[in-house]
Amino acid sequence: MNSKDQKALAQTLILDELFDLSLYQNLEKITSGSLQATLQELIPIEKKHVSFWQDFFKTKLEKLNFNRVLKLKIITSICRIFGDKAVFLILESTEIYGIRKYLNIWTIYKDTPLAEGIKTILEDEFGHEDKIVSNFSERKINPEKIRNIFLGFNDGLVEFMGAVSGFYAAFQDSATVLIASFTGAAAGAISMAVGQFLATSSEKEILQTDLEKKHFLSGSQSDPDTGDHPFFSALVVGISYLFGAMFPILPILFGSKSVALSWASGGAAIILISLVLATISGMNIKKRVFLNLIMISLAIIISYTFGVLVNKFLGV
Repeated sequence: MNSKDQKALAQTLILDELFDLSLYQNLEKITSGSLQATLQELIPIEKKHVSFWQDFFKTKLEKLNFNRVLKLKIITSICRIFGDKAVFLILESTEIYGIRKYLNIWTIYKDTPLAEGIKTILEDEFGHEDKIVSNFSERKINPEKIRNIFLGFNDGLVEFMGAVSGFYAAFQDSATVLIASFTGAAAGAISMAVGQFLATSSEKEILQTDLEKKHFLSGSQSDPDTGDHPFFSALVVGISYLFGAMFPILPILFGSKSVALSWASGGAAIILISLVLATISGMNIKKRVFLNLIMISLAIIISYTFGVLVNKFLGV
């Protein structure tokens, strides 16, 4: 690694740890009870990490840059509004992002004389801090619910950005496009819900059987908990899908005569949902936004092309 790359890496690592420390300190002030106690455990760990990376790279950075300050304010505000659930999600997403980042760091330094020192701090990151967050948040958050909400929304949004584009190209009439869009969105939501119900039912039966076998062998009398009812999961996916599909459809409902407003509405929504999914999953935000924009662009191009061909050759 050349000096320029090492300097950039040092800045990223130190500022990331400073951000986590600042975030935990902010959240500690607006929480209470066991959640506040968890944050109070995390704060000294983050202070140690900041000091480690500053000493490791011999770089003293004490202030966050503008982007991180803005991100800190936004996340803190969201947690103030939505309360403990939002804090739990932030804690989990921070851990996921940290694990991915530090595994990359280990790949860079594992065969160097600095490996032993880095290994110590990474074990602390993966062990103590992750255990604190995991042991607490696993009792509070059902990641399956979060996934169903946001991925259902994402599917409906991407599919109907393409569908509305194709309908406009084929029919060239707003009323017809609106009817086709609402009909398609309803059918798509039902299809997604049924698919989720069948998949979740099968998974639940397998898990139920496996847990009952383990309880029999262990002599446990407790009832196995196999998660949410399949009907509830299906309902969440279907409603989320329908809600996502509405973003490109609503401009037409409110009188738009052009597909451009549907593209703008859907594009803004896809960026927003990409940011949320990236934050929850710990994925690189720019990468997530880029991938979703690529997918939605392909959906629009392909659907619009088919719509033009249908209009031209079938005379719709």
